[in-house]
Amino acid sequence: MNYTNLRPSRRPGIIATALLAGAVAAATITAASGATTAPKTLAGTFSITRGTTLKGAVHGSYFRMVYQGGNVKTGPFFGNPNSRATNKTLTLISPGTAGGLRTGTFQPAPTPAFDSKGNSRARSIIAPTSFTGINFSVVTSSREAQTGTKVVAPSVKVLNGKLSGDLRAFSAAWNNLYFNQGSPKPNGSRPGLTSNVTGTYNAKTHAYVLNWSSAIVGGPFNGFTGVWHLTGTFRAGK
Repeated sequence: MNYTNLRPSRRPGIIATALLAGAVAAATITAASGATTAPKTLAGTFSITRGTTLKGAVHGSYFRMVYQGGNVKTGPFFGNPNSRATNKTLTLISPGTAGGLRTGTFQPAPTPAFDSKGNSRARSIIAPTSFTGINFSVVTSSREAQTGTKVVAPSVKVLNGKLSGDLRAFSAAWNNLYFNQGSPKPNGSRPGLTSNVTGTYNAKTHAYVLNWSSAIVGGPFNGFTGVWHLTGTFRAGK
């Protein structure tokens, strides 16, 4: 065939048709595989499964703390003598009155935030839990509790079963003190061993796992790092 005899006006049309067919085929493959290209915001409650131990193995949600100079994988880790776990470096977490962590809104501390002994009275996200003889809990506030910095509400997004998030409003309350335990920090930074919020989500069962670490800045545990592992099910809506 002599391609020089083809009229130029037909060639763009042929190319455009081919490109359109390719785009449709690609979209069909993407839809069939369940893959997406834009993250979806999960607004609702990340219900927390209570931490337990069975034959020495830990199940459910927990918190642990890395000594200054350590790392999140091998420690060394701080031991909590009041932990219900066999491994005292793991402080097991139970759900609070709201069932867990809410995204798209705040769960601030009550008034007063502490009792006369310094025990946290916050109980919406997690139940107050003994840590070295004093109950700690967690809160999220529009002005982050430790620094007073105005922050956005907690948010978690999912893309192809992988979670990411912004938990800069997340703070631990203990002994009349607050310790920011979010990621990123209220100013958007990730100092020390502070890591991105990561995890997994099953769209069919709504089961999730959230992990992150957050450096402690200031106070008696300055330079330590909190490691958080939350697991449970996600419930959409308020």
